[in-house]
Amino acid sequence: MFGVDLTELIVVGMVALVVIGPERLPGVARTLGHLLGRMQRYVGEVRADIEHEIRLEEFRQMQSQMRDSVQAVGDEVRRELESARATMAALPDEARSAAQAEKTDGPASGARKSDTP
Repeated sequence: MFGVDLTELIVVGMVALVVIGPERLPGVARTLGHLLGRMQRYVGEVRADIEHEIRLEEFRQMQSQMRDSVQAVGDEVRRELESARATMAALPDEARSAAQAEKTDGPASGARKSDTP
């Protein structure tokens, strides 16, 4: 992680042994180990929080895309419904026009009267 070699660790250990002394070195090493463990846990928690926020942002984007898609489909359905309503509203007018045309033109050429004696 930091690019520390085994020989560099040995040199640091020897300097620590000389500076700190052999009596206090185990306690200092234990404390240093605890601090490193805490730091690793903290870094892990921060990393997990960042990944969680990234996933939340991805979900928000997906939700926005889905909302836009649903809105587009809803708009299309509304347009089709209005078109169908307009067509249905025009049908009685067309039927009335056809009935009036039949009255003025008479029965169609291929039609037979079934109630004539």
